[in-house]
Amino acid sequence: MTYFLRSLLAVTVVLSAFSLTACQTPRQPLFGNNGPTVTQPTAQRPPYTRLPRTQTSTHAGLPPLVGNPGTVAPQAQTQTVLPRAEYRRTMPTDGITRVGLLLPLTGPNSGLGQDMLNAAQLALFDFAGDSFELVVQDTAGMPEQAAHAADRVLQGGASMILGPLLSTSVEAVAPLARDAGVNTIAFSNNRAVASSNVFLMGFMPTEEVERVIAYSASRGVTDFAVLAPDNAYGQMILAAARRAVEARGGYMARVALYDPYTEDFTQIIRDLGEYDVRREALLDQRRELEGKDDELSRQALKRLENLQTLGDLPYTALLIAEGGKRLQTIAAHLPFYDIDPKKVRMLGTGQWDVAGIGSEPALVGGWYAAPDPSARANFIERFRQTYGRMPARLATLSYDAVALAAVLARAQGGPLYDAATLTAESGYVGRDGVFRFLPDGTNQRGLAVMEVRERSTQVIAPAPDAFDQVTN
Repeated sequence: MTYFLRSLLAVTVVLSAFSLTACQTPRQPLFGNNGPTVTQPTAQRPPYTRLPRTQTSTHAGLPPLVGNPGTVAPQAQTQTVLPRAEYRRTMPTDGITRVGLLLPLTGPNSGLGQDMLNAAQLALFDFAGDSFELVVQDTAGMPEQAAHAADRVLQGGASMILGPLLSTSVEAVAPLARDAGVNTIAFSNNRAVASSNVFLMGFMPTEEVERVIAYSASRGVTDFAVLAPDNAYGQMILAAARRAVEARGGYMARVALYDPYTEDFTQIIRDLGEYDVRREALLDQRRELEGKDDELSRQALKRLENLQTLGDLPYTALLIAEGGKRLQTIAAHLPFYDIDPKKVRMLGTGQWDVAGIGSEPALVGGWYAAPDPSARANFIERFRQTYGRMPARLATLSYDAVALAAVLARAQGGPLYDAATLTAESGYVGRDGVFRFLPDGTNQRGLAVMEVRERSTQVIAPAPDAFDQVTN
């Protein structure tokens, strides 16, 4: 309940700034559950045919989403992408605000796509009125199909597009939406596809890096190292880390970039830990002490018995830009080559924001930046009760995007989907906390700093709940 009130308050502030009659007339309700509509894709139909409205699905624990009596007439053979003027001429006049939702409901990412669709339906029930329709189309995770999906929703009169998920699909959709004069809120986090009319909802890795390094510096860390894949993602992480470290007077002591397709991290970690040099230093020290016959030398030699190497590393924090099984593999190698988590603080990106991250002992005590998990706790429980399973981590992106579209659709004078509204400085409060879109199409979020524990993660630096508190 807290989320709903705060989210609506944030949007109310934005709407008041852009409603010319807000001071003279009472504000209209901004949410309701009296009849949002979902137009579902039909897998059996030809992929390039724009679909009529179908019966809205229902789920256990969620009241039926009753459709508006208006319909969208089917049109066959819509393979040709129409120019902007044609899109405008086919805009419906039935008073329905239509928003396209493009998701990978088939293909390799279909599981994630279905969870995002389920989250969208929860947002519809929470926020949409009976004059709002969400038109769902399957992209199959393929750019060509994403372009045709965008073509269908635009020809059907969509006022905004939510999605797609993958950056290659966003690239295919963006020019169609731009020609139609329609803004897009995509679920990608690849800033290369952001623009003045394509706003990214995904979690921005560079912002996560900035936050965790800023926090580390505030705790006295000055010497950093980065371990990242040698690809566009890794270079982006490295560049962000360098900027953050240099801005705080720190020093980038070591950088290790590796083949992003490698399966063997042995030599990479060995070199990063300067293992051979430090091992030889230990052996030299042992040989020197073994050649002496005094009590002090014997005691010093005994202290060296349990050491693998001798000497400290030139860094006290290591940023690892990996997740999943590859992160587990890297973490398992770290203590083996004497990169001691007790001496070197492990830092991560949002890829660490998964359940069970503390199952790898080398990561326990590590820090990473991510949205505060308490902000989405109620959503996760409600999703689980409604659909019988835990949601994919990115499901909140769909919920927040649909909620925002539904609320902005109820502004006086029609939906406020213009760039000025979307990029309001005050931002919005969603299931992942406070966020706002920037004019270049990227986003900014209020992030917490998390510490990895054996069986959980703990917030050690809270996320701000307003952008005037964001200091990083």
